[in-house]
Amino acid sequence: MTDFLPTETDPTLMSAASLARAIAARRLSPVAAVDAFLSRIARLDPALHAFVEVYGPDARLAAEGADRAIRSGHAVGPLHGVPVAVKDLIDIEGRITTGGSMTMRNRRATATATIVRRLIAQGMILLGKTHTVEFAFGGWGTNQRMGTPRNPWDPAHPRTPGGSSSGSGVAVASRLAPWAIGTDTGGSVRLPASFCGITGLKVTVGRVSTHGVLPLSTTLDTPGPMARSVEDVALLFNVIQGPDPLDPITRGIAPVDPMPVLERGVRGLRLGRMPAAEREGCAADVLAAYDRALELLDRAGAEIVDIQLPFRFVDFVNAAAILQAEAYFHNGAIAEDFAAPLDEDVRARILSGAAVSARDYLRTRRLQQDMRRAFDRAMSGLDALLTPTTETAAIRLDAVDQAVMPSRFTRFGNFLELCALALPNGFSAEGLPLSLQVVCRGGDEPMALRIGQAYQQATDWHTRLPPV
Repeated sequence: MTDFLPTETDPTLMSAASLARAIAARRLSPVAAVDAFLSRIARLDPALHAFVEVYGPDARLAAEGADRAIRSGHAVGPLHGVPVAVKDLIDIEGRITTGGSMTMRNRRATATATIVRRLIAQGMILLGKTHTVEFAFGGWGTNQRMGTPRNPWDPAHPRTPGGSSSGSGVAVASRLAPWAIGTDTGGSVRLPASFCGITGLKVTVGRVSTHGVLPLSTTLDTPGPMARSVEDVALLFNVIQGPDPLDPITRGIAPVDPMPVLERGVRGLRLGRMPAAEREGCAADVLAAYDRALELLDRAGAEIVDIQLPFRFVDFVNAAAILQAEAYFHNGAIAEDFAAPLDEDVRARILSGAAVSARDYLRTRRLQQDMRRAFDRAMSGLDALLTPTTETAAIRLDAVDQAVMPSRFTRFGNFLELCALALPNGFSAEGLPLSLQVVCRGGDEPMALRIGQAYQQATDWHTRLPPV
């Protein structure tokens, strides 16, 4: 028996923030919320393929516990009872973590990742694990062995969901989960955010613990939140960030709270426009949406400034020695076993790391530091750099060239240890979402979220629903 008041609103159509407020005010039961999402998953996910595993019985049991705790005055926080999904790269004790690989389909985690422990500590309810590109090594979102999630914006033609956090992107866009956790090593939160029409935050290295997250590149890996709005992303970011004694990289990095600055707007901020040469290769509708976004921010009071960068974005796609070498270190033994059932595109990427010498690796690490300093000089006096997130909207799967990655505008953020926000900024002529990227200095997530919030308060692109 529950004393929660009935609601006529479909929980799956509510933002995570709205869900949290409704549950805390007892206008909505956590049981009703979880049941609504599980019902939608059962109905739509056989076609969408966002989830590897759904924790239905356990999610319902956790929802009943949240219901009782909230009614008895024992809510542990403002997000108690709100459902969430996590990428199948993140360990939960007793659960299978495959990392998107059939070679690990029986790998049962012996401990729970710090990021999941923080979700549970807030009373959040795990809906299940979402699909990923094998070992998180790919930007289109494809997976030959375990299946590719279906981008929900084109029912007629299979299109790229973006990767590697493909399942998380599809789950959030399709309203199978109010929000989800992804990981970003070269764009793996932002690419699915772009192709699926949602909001995703690439955090600064060390801001969120990677303990219990299967590694691809320990230098570049960053877990991050994926949601429908900047407000939701900011709320989830606050839950998962913070130092972790189990992850040395996080030590000494104090949490930053974006909520106090979220509503300050952009008046007085100086935002960089990418160099004209970087427009080459971008689809016309991507550039039109980008230009309109800059015009809107200009009208809102920001100063849009032309910036000269000490590099081309494509340089970072070419400077892949760190990612290749570290991916080979972690997964090379599996890739070299040609009897192992691997995605052959991913196998080739991993094996490329065998050719990276210690000299090449260390030279690239030095280049990383040199380019960070050069970028800091170029950004002097600016609050953010604005770019498109991807060069095109989602493309058809049968048009994907696996030798070309869609991470031209995203990879430099990982290489330079920056933070970056991807958010919807329009639609293509085919009705596919487009995306704006807000890139800020490392550690300045509140600024990226502040700019994104100002943009979303003036637009409604992030509220649009895919035709599923």
